[in-house]
Amino acid sequence: MHILLVASAFNSLTQRVHAELRDRGHTVAVELVPLPDGSWLETVRRHAPDLLLAPMLTTAIPREVWSAYPCLIVHPGPVGDRGPSSLDWAVQEGVEQWGVTVLQAEEEMDAGAVWASAACVVPPVAKSDLYRNEIADAALAAVLPAVERFASRSHTPLPQTAARTRPYLDQRVRRIDWAADSTRTIVRKLRAADSRPGVLDTLCGAEWYLHGGHPEEGLRGTPGHLLATRAGAICRATRDGAVWIPELRRRRTPGQPPEVKLPAVSALGDRLPPLPELPAPLEAAWPTWTDIRYREEGSVGFLSFSFPGGAMSTAQCRRLLAAYREACARPTSTLVLGGGRDFFSNGIHLNVIEAAADPAAESWANINALDDLVEAVLRTTDRLVIAALAGNAAAGGVMLALAADEVWCRTGCVLNPHYRLMGLYGSEYWTYTLPRRVGAATAGRLLSEALPLSAVTAHRIGLVDRVIACEPRDFAAESGRLAARLASLPGTRSRIAVKKERLDLQESEEPLAAFRERELARMHRTFFDPEAPYHALRRAFVRKERPSRTPPHLAPASPARTARPHPATLRVTGTDPDGVSSRPDD
Repeated sequence: MHILLVASAFNSLTQRVHAELRDRGHTVAVELVPLPDGSWLETVRRHAPDLLLAPMLTTAIPREVWSAYPCLIVHPGPVGDRGPSSLDWAVQEGVEQWGVTVLQAEEEMDAGAVWASAACVVPPVAKSDLYRNEIADAALAAVLPAVERFASRSHTPLPQTAARTRPYLDQRVRRIDWAADSTRTIVRKLRAADSRPGVLDTLCGAEWYLHGGHPEEGLRGTPGHLLATRAGAICRATRDGAVWIPELRRRRTPGQPPEVKLPAVSALGDRLPPLPELPAPLEAAWPTWTDIRYREEGSVGFLSFSFPGGAMSTAQCRRLLAAYREACARPTSTLVLGGGRDFFSNGIHLNVIEAAADPAAESWANINALDDLVEAVLRTTDRLVIAALAGNAAAGGVMLALAADEVWCRTGCVLNPHYRLMGLYGSEYWTYTLPRRVGAATAGRLLSEALPLSAVTAHRIGLVDRVIACEPRDFAAESGRLAARLASLPGTRSRIAVKKERLDLQESEEPLAAFRERELARMHRTFFDPEAPYHALRRAFVRKERPSRTPPHLAPASPARTARPHPATLRVTGTDPDGVSSRPDD
């Protein structure tokens, strides 16, 4: 079928739906809304789709469209749940089970007949993490059968009988009472607002949106007071403990552009009072938050890291490089890099770059720091390195993974191995690692198409070595089990020995430094050219500016065809035991 995705953003879920529908042989186009006034029907007619599907939509589809074309909405909530803050309420209220519903568009939001649904667990994680993992898995478990049922022309969607419509979860409900709320309650409120809209609060004499929350059991103080810093985050006291808050965003001044979300310490700047910096050892023996951890099991080392949004600033790259070198000093034969939940890496930290006094200089420092990390992985010849991707990766984050000996992905991963949408040539030794894995022709196609890849497709073309089918919560254990088995194989020692021989041969033919030098020469010209598109594209990205039109690569010319009639004219008697929606920002 030819399927048109209509979405408020080409976010993680929209990308995954796009990739997995293409994997199944459908042709897929995307239109980002809002569309220009009065152009909805004209735009849809131009695509002549068999089906409209809305993976993430924050506005209603007009009657003129859903009455003329079949339209299915993905709602991140169980059957009968309605309202714009479904997932926010679920996280804030601490529910343990949730789901996703695919329903037919009609006049009342989220009230249409149900085509499919899927249930999922709700672990104690931030909303954005939940959305990209358990919710995304459930969404695909509902979307794929819904599409099949529509294509069959023999399925009748079931009307909703019982419903609960909940209001938008506004800042009055999200507000934190630092003197009265428990740590558990505060963490839920912070997690329910991540990554948007954040929790509005007053701190150091200004209003900020707080993003992210992690409990701290070992520190105490006057509720609401700041206690310490760690890795760019601030620790704030509660009535029964404390919480770590990694990021802040200044409240927007009327008439001014949106503020940028930044590491909390950077955001506060000179407003931050003198506080102790409490670094956590890589192998912390107590339950405390840190963004980089290391542990060992037998001959396998595990270096995990988790940076908000997958972005890696200059400082984060340097800290991870120091941790990597420390891990490589351990007597292990295999090192697993990553392996936690959510994002692996999305490359350089565009928000920190945008907020810098000299964005060009910070861009240059950031790309060199990330290159240093990638080079360290490439030059590791005394052990096998496994990049274990529990979640999505993009741009330099994909290339960081490709520096490892093997790349393992969870089935739900979405990979974006390209740079051009940010106006960049790219670095991280991609001109060495990407063609080496997929060939020059495929590498060129991936970079020019700039489309997301599912883990399955990435495996098929050789970008990924292993796809691990498991729940998000099980990935660390499953990748650890596989790494232990790999380390125990008789051939592992010989593989390690061959690594040094191959690197020595590469250095004699064309040194790694040559790849880096050529890539960085292109990047330097872009960074330090004020007229380069990169600067405007970066600014639009970090300030969440909506594009004036859908990027052409997402809305290709449709094949010559005629759209099929609305499914309402094709219904037959049938039953459907399945049935799930909310549209969180990503």
